[in-house]
Amino acid sequence: MENVRRPLLGMTLHELQAVTAELGMPKFAAKQIAAWIYDKKVRSIDEMTNLSLKHRLMLNERYEVGASAPVEAMRSVDGTVKYLYRTSEGNYVEAVYIPEAERATLCVSSQVGCKMNCQFCMTGKQGFTANLTPAQILNQIYSLPERDMLTNVVFMGMGEPMDNLDNVLRALEVLTADYGYAWSPKRITVSTVGLRKGLRRFIEESDCHLAISMHSPLPEQRESLMPAEKAYSITEMIDLLHDYDFSKQRRLSFEYIMFKGVNDTPLYAKEVAHLLRGIDCRINLIRFHAIPGVDLEGSSMDRMIAFRDYLTQHGFYTTIRASRGEDIFAACGMLSTARQQHIDISKKQQG
Repeated sequence: MENVRRPLLGMTLHELQAVTAELGMPKFAAKQIAAWIYDKKVRSIDEMTNLSLKHRLMLNERYEVGASAPVEAMRSVDGTVKYLYRTSEGNYVEAVYIPEAERATLCVSSQVGCKMNCQFCMTGKQGFTANLTPAQILNQIYSLPERDMLTNVVFMGMGEPMDNLDNVLRALEVLTADYGYAWSPKRITVSTVGLRKGLRRFIEESDCHLAISMHSPLPEQRESLMPAEKAYSITEMIDLLHDYDFSKQRRLSFEYIMFKGVNDTPLYAKEVAHLLRGIDCRINLIRFHAIPGVDLEGSSMDRMIAFRDYLTQHGFYTTIRASRGEDIFAACGMLSTARQQHIDISKKQQG
């Protein structure tokens, strides 16, 4: 049986210390390995030249850095790039690089597919396949061609981060710890539809920004768009969020995709303002872009501006998110779905 080497990428300092203890290496070697991976970003253990040759050989027998380059890239006329990564299990996940004037954001995935089955999301149509490991989450950053340009990371790609919270928190530790990337938590945003078991834990164990996918202030309608509402309602989430102070260390935002004739009238703006009354937050309005098999359309810009203006007048910092990468279908799940469908067709033809 072929020896499967474990990735060092994604390991916390505590986990690296366990590796060095297992191999009889000096305790300080764990920090050396962390520096080679997270600071110097090496591709192989052989490059870790301040480790003895003996220790590098021992490491190589059981471990590898664990980085892998994207297998496909789609480039938009606006500079947005969608990358497709292949996992060791043969699955595909996406990351989207979004350059702007003074910042460059990477939208990363946390799962292969998703259990949430939101009506408007292509990833949800795939169903759920697997949780990404910390190595697979961080590889989207580690192996990004533009990684040295990054200023921000958002967990808004494929999957629901709170449904893979252990691995997401480990990845966040590496991103923010002194031994890792040493990023400020203010450079990272984690988005969620809201899961009862995960939301409070995330707030209490992480200082990263939090984004809640709302999309409707009315529980019954939200449930029709997002089945997760049935398990943990938006009103229950708001009650929980009132327990925390979001005015200082981190930002709380609400994502609101606008659908033509569904949730974009002044009545809905009024309900959003009522629901969020007393919470220090911002609201991001997003125009929906069509996906195959979904009978929804995006709102007009006039409707979005009127919606924004109402919320602004009622004290909410509200923005209209600029659409990026429309020509390459930058919405989550499109590229990985196409690749998986191609594989399935090829298998049938071979069979």
